[in-house]
Amino acid sequence: MMFSRAFVGFCLLCATLGTAFGADWTRFRGPNGVAVSYEKGLPVTWSSSQNIVWKSKLPGLGSSSPIVLGNRIYLTCYTGYAESKEEPGDQENLMRHVVCIDRATGEIVWKKDFTPALPESNYSGGNNSWHGFSTSTMTTDGERLYVFFGKSGVYCLDMDGKELWHADVGSKTAGWGSGNSPVLYKDLLIVNASIESQTVFALDKLSGKEIWKIGGLKGARNTPVLVEAADGNTELVINVPGSPIGYMQGYNPSNGEELWRCEAIPDRGYVVPSMVVHDDIIYAIGGRKNTAVAVKAGGKGDVTKTHQLWSQGFGSNVSSPVFYNGYLFWVHERRGTAYCLNGKTGELEYQERLDPRPGIVYSSGIAADGKLYFVSQHNGTFVLEAKPEFKLMSHNVFADDDSRTNVGLVVSNGQLLMRNDTHLYCIGKK
Repeated sequence: MMFSRAFVGFCLLCATLGTAFGADWTRFRGPNGVAVSYEKGLPVTWSSSQNIVWKSKLPGLGSSSPIVLGNRIYLTCYTGYAESKEEPGDQENLMRHVVCIDRATGEIVWKKDFTPALPESNYSGGNNSWHGFSTSTMTTDGERLYVFFGKSGVYCLDMDGKELWHADVGSKTAGWGSGNSPVLYKDLLIVNASIESQTVFALDKLSGKEIWKIGGLKGARNTPVLVEAADGNTELVINVPGSPIGYMQGYNPSNGEELWRCEAIPDRGYVVPSMVVHDDIIYAIGGRKNTAVAVKAGGKGDVTKTHQLWSQGFGSNVSSPVFYNGYLFWVHERRGTAYCLNGKTGELEYQERLDPRPGIVYSSGIAADGKLYFVSQHNGTFVLEAKPEFKLMSHNVFADDDSRTNVGLVVSNGQLLMRNDTHLYCIGKK
């Protein structure tokens, strides 16, 4: 009996370590959506000629993150429209694509094309909508790929790109495009279609059939998170803007029933950054007033007085935070300022301007190997120590490639995957 229990415990430990140290990156922001990896030996410095394992030319632009499953990488991109600021072209030529890439070599294994439902959001110059035609990161359950293309709908593909089902989740558009990523929960695929229909849908992952939906979620431009509350129940949490009060809202992911709501991010229009979870606490930043808040999961009804742990006047309107070793880190999308808050108290540990100046930072940071990685649109990647004392470890640029990058890095087998509008890079030791 004792041997049996010890053996089971050993197996569970091995499974846990496999998840922590050698996990596939199968969704937006990696395992559990927290943008943290426990892999070691990751690179600190790279350039066009240093620490590049391979460089793969992509068939189109995009701001979606790659996902990794075994020896394959999957990502989305678009072509035919808004490929350049100078000549955006005709929306009638817009196409979307799902691409499968060999993990070891960077070679394209297959590409599937998707004709979009038109009209789409118009490109109007600058950053407005120029990133919105391939922004949602797909996810996988290991047997199927789940892709969200905004008003064009949700697609389920097999691992060779064959379409298994397609679901409509709304037809509206917005100037900044659509960017929420789908989330799997048991046999459900949860899709935040706040732009397309102000609705969150739970679809049967095998058939695409609607199981439940939550309406009235206007401006919730963030990917939902799953959190296990103290009572052991899993909750689905969405950040919903409001003026003067916005709410973080918890739901039962099995049926869509609202469980609780807590005052969180005030904004009259939208909340973009995705939340992160550690234990049973949800951390969020966002809004044009720049707010950071920590909320304990669980409870019933309005839990603001009982479950909001702290709220601070720091934040970012686009990029998402990362929680690592007790601290919350992020970079402001336009100020180029790095922030660190104490996760327990909300106290500011540092607020430091990056040098050289990063310009726009829309991508979300990741934490791994004692390091923080923040990618700017055009001015390279900043690597910081993941400590409450600010220290810039390196600033890495590609001298021969200044393509726009709105995508956070992906950790895979001791290497980093970096995607921009033209290429996918594998960075690290060969």
